[in-house]
Amino acid sequence: MLKVLFIGDIIGSAGRQAAAKILPELRAQYAPNLIIANAENSAGGFGLTLPVYKELTEKLGIQALTGGNHIFDKKEIFKDIGEMPLLARPLNYPRCEYGEGYVLLNIEGMQVMVANVLGRTFIETPLDCPFQTLDNLLRRVKADAVIVDMHAEATSEKKALGFYLDGRVSAVLGTHTHVQTADEQIMENCSGYITDAGMVGAVKSNLGMSVEAAQKRFLSGLKAKFEVAETGAAVFNAVYLEIDVQGKCTKIERVSRQIDNS
Repeated sequence: MLKVLFIGDIIGSAGRQAAAKILPELRAQYAPNLIIANAENSAGGFGLTLPVYKELTEKLGIQALTGGNHIFDKKEIFKDIGEMPLLARPLNYPRCEYGEGYVLLNIEGMQVMVANVLGRTFIETPLDCPFQTLDNLLRRVKADAVIVDMHAEATSEKKALGFYLDGRVSAVLGTHTHVQTADEQIMENCSGYITDAGMVGAVKSNLGMSVEAAQKRFLSGLKAKFEVAETGAAVFNAVYLEIDVQGKCTKIERVSRQIDNS
């Protein structure tokens, strides 16, 4: 049986520090044999670098990372992504020659696929259809269990994908909004689902970013540079799942902790 801990968007050094502090406790409580995290905001709040990738995978022991619309924000990733075999960047970037949109792992004798797609609603990036892209992937690549990170803005698009893939994948787990939702469920055909897993980042923040910069944007109507909120207590959001040998989700549970990052 798979015991999966899927961690929401890790935001900057505050998020990485919080994850490092809480993971030993969660390992003792849940005994996960697969830990996945969304890492698209893990390096300075925007993107992923090779040193941060190594910190997450080698130091923290995270076995697969997923991305989103910010995954290529740090330009060095274009030369370094070949050294990031545990990263699944969005699969539905058209003709993307950098990295792969899925990761294959052998866990407890099961072939496990972790895939990442980007939603298209309110996302200002030219993208292939995530539904059809996943159809093609599931035809091409066979696995005992499939976990999909749907990185999307619109709840309706995430829900639609959940119903579309129900019974064909083990779980559809939403990311991107940084707010954990309370709609975790096992769907009719035994796929786990949640609209958003949440984030790992500063409590006193606007979705992990500086409160002051967000307020300035709303008050002035002008763009202010976002800066990662790095101080004070942190929130850790994740989802714990159990998946049987047939690839069916038998349990899904929200995880939410507050951590003293001082």
